[in-house]
Amino acid sequence: MDVRLQTSMVFHLDKCIGCHTCSIACKNVWTDREGAEYMWWNNVETKPGTGYPTAWEDQTKYKGGWESNGEKPGLKMGSKSSRLLNIFHNPDLPKLDDYYEPWTYEYENLFDAPEGADQPTARPVSMITGEYMEIEAGPNWDDDLSGSPVYAANDPNLDALTEEQREELFDIERLVFFYLPRICNHCLNPSCVASCPSGAIYKRGEDGVVLINQDKCRAWRMCVTACPYKKTFYNWSTGKSEKCILCFPRLETGQAPACFHSCVGRIRYLGGLLYDADKLVDSVNVPDGHLVDAHRDILLDPHDPEVRKGAMKNGIDERTLEAVERSPVYKFVKEWGLALPLHPEFRTLPMLFYVPPMLPVMANTEDGVYDTANDELFSPIEKSRLPLEFMASLFSAGNIDHVSLALKKQYAVRLFKRLETVGDIDAETVRVALEECGMDEAEAEAIYRLTSLPTMDERVVIPPSHREEALQMLNDDMWDEKGKAGLGSRNLPVRGS
Repeated sequence: MDVRLQTSMVFHLDKCIGCHTCSIACKNVWTDREGAEYMWWNNVETKPGTGYPTAWEDQTKYKGGWESNGEKPGLKMGSKSSRLLNIFHNPDLPKLDDYYEPWTYEYENLFDAPEGADQPTARPVSMITGEYMEIEAGPNWDDDLSGSPVYAANDPNLDALTEEQREELFDIERLVFFYLPRICNHCLNPSCVASCPSGAIYKRGEDGVVLINQDKCRAWRMCVTACPYKKTFYNWSTGKSEKCILCFPRLETGQAPACFHSCVGRIRYLGGLLYDADKLVDSVNVPDGHLVDAHRDILLDPHDPEVRKGAMKNGIDERTLEAVERSPVYKFVKEWGLALPLHPEFRTLPMLFYVPPMLPVMANTEDGVYDTANDELFSPIEKSRLPLEFMASLFSAGNIDHVSLALKKQYAVRLFKRLETVGDIDAETVRVALEECGMDEAEAEAIYRLTSLPTMDERVVIPPSHREEALQMLNDDMWDEKGKAGLGSRNLPVRGS
């Protein structure tokens, strides 16, 4: 058993209001500069929808992630030899049109325009060419357009639905959508790291954060293709790749990442997880329907004496283990089974998990009456406006049982609290609901409190960062690092160097 530490996240989608505050916070802190205008390390998508960049989930187009042949997984983008042949021309890169051409406005014209009969306007100007342009796309261009045949109908996850389900979904009276915030997943098996010819991308040993060394990056852009979530971006100005760094300078000082700190809906949770690195290869070489179980199986119980012994052997100290014991991520993912990975079939073992959202009930309009009445206990889950097959395509590689259990648990908690606060539900109904989900009242109360009433300290439990210990483990001189800000290269990047 090789015990490692991973800083992990949970996003509770039932609480996301789609305000994009997280995106703006990240943008203002990290990507407000030349060459990074189109980069959104954090973005919020509407589902169903094509996302950002367009159709990023379609790996027949982008060739991201891993493929399993039952033995050793291989990159979907091809072998080392094929990547070498394409090193100067990568055919599977997203184009600028798959993102959008960033623009600003000619604001000075509002002040400097000569006096005239017409109202002066601020025309859009490309931030790349400086020319006037027509705006045709943006980072959240399909925001709230779930019923659109242009955007939502092209969501790759709809392939899991029958024609009848698709028809019902796009009926104007049943229009429904939810928000999907995305950042880098800081995967346990990152395909971006494996694909980089120059070895610029690496995974920090002490906390699992995936970073790019700007001194080593040579702009091959293989990482952009290899990342199935398209969370690595190319800076056209510096000639370097960039990505979400999980605000590690903030983590090292005990502060939550910018997107976590600014989140209006309080949907974001962060904490440490222990995992068994010896099981990594086996966990990605299972059939699609078993990927979630295999993913959870490599996560270890921090209260287990043997796990703690293995952790301390690998340099994880008592203070870190104490933080891992309080991790909200462990509760959501392993203990309660509420949070699921995004597209586990990409086999990168993402360490950002999502609690699937509860949605309105599918119903029919007859004689002018929109009838949502159902006698079945879990009918709001089984007859949701977005079929379980869609959610399963997103979060469990097609395994409906995982999504169904997560949603039923949330619904059972709602019934439990409604009995307590309103009292219009039969106690026997609540007992049966909890029993069907394998919960007791104590677990239901714990889920309610961590979902609805958590403090910042309960939502974000940051394991102590010990950079000096990590450097010692690598036989580096820790005093050589003293005084450095930890923000990357101190030299200006030069193309081709």
